[in-house]
Amino acid sequence: MDEFDDIKKRKFNISVWMISTIVIALLLIISVFTHGFGIKSITGATSFDIENQVKDYIEKNLVNPETKVVVSDLQEENGIYKVSIEVSGQKFDSYVSQDGKLLFPTVIDMTKEILPLQQEVSQQQRVDVSVDDDAVKGAKNALVTIIEFSDYDCPFCGRHFRETLPQIIKEYVDTGKVKLVFRDFPLSFHENAQKAAEAAECAGEQEKYWEMHDKLFENQDALDVSSLKTYSQQIGLNTREFNKCLDSGEMADEIKKDISDGESAGVSGTPAFFINGRFLSGAQPFSAFKQIIDEELAK
Repeated sequence: MDEFDDIKKRKFNISVWMISTIVIALLLIISVFTHGFGIKSITGATSFDIENQVKDYIEKNLVNPETKVVVSDLQEENGIYKVSIEVSGQKFDSYVSQDGKLLFPTVIDMTKEILPLQQEVSQQQRVDVSVDDDAVKGAKNALVTIIEFSDYDCPFCGRHFRETLPQIIKEYVDTGKVKLVFRDFPLSFHENAQKAAEAAECAGEQEKYWEMHDKLFENQDALDVSSLKTYSQQIGLNTREFNKCLDSGEMADEIKKDISDGESAGVSGTPAFFINGRFLSGAQPFSAFKQIIDEELAK
């Protein structure tokens, strides 16, 4: 599942998403019988106004302030507007009503039954995912293990870190019920993700993995190598050893192993989670995690 799917689940309330996708599907059907499958590029003032309106809305409501958003290629399609959106290098198509008031995340496949998000998750089969030798937070004998595949340069991973992770830690990790395992899955189009992942692993060699983990997510707008070395000083690492580790790329194979294991488990976007082997994709709200965790604890 790609990160646009994550946007849908995280940014839009499930009930609103269902309504909006059903509405747009109906609009498409109606247009077939009224206008046909016409596609026409829109230029000039209309294109400028709507593209900027969508861009402003996404920047103000759906992403971090420093996130780069590009909206382009407005086309009229079946009585509505189709627009191309790029968020931090991740591209997807969305739809906008012609009055510019409604933004639809996608269209719905009416050949498939709609299930609530939590029900979909509950029905998934378990996946056997190794914790490898990666960083662990929480009690070793915790009944529930959450394995996260993540990218330090991913805005949605950052949102999970800020909004959901603190609740999981407070309610489940600090109480000994859950342990967290962090595995790296730097996406190829995030230019700083690979070195940031290596930086965390290098910090882990000095028993300060989680300190660097937190520092990286707190500073997602500055993950260049120079900044990474500054963070090593700030968290009290032996900077000579850290710099040697980072510059040599000695942790690259460790990152590659995480990526390979993630791909084998079905990971294609970040963040992705396995809760006792049950797959949960995207920066879901705390309630999605709570449902699965509580079900696992009740067994």
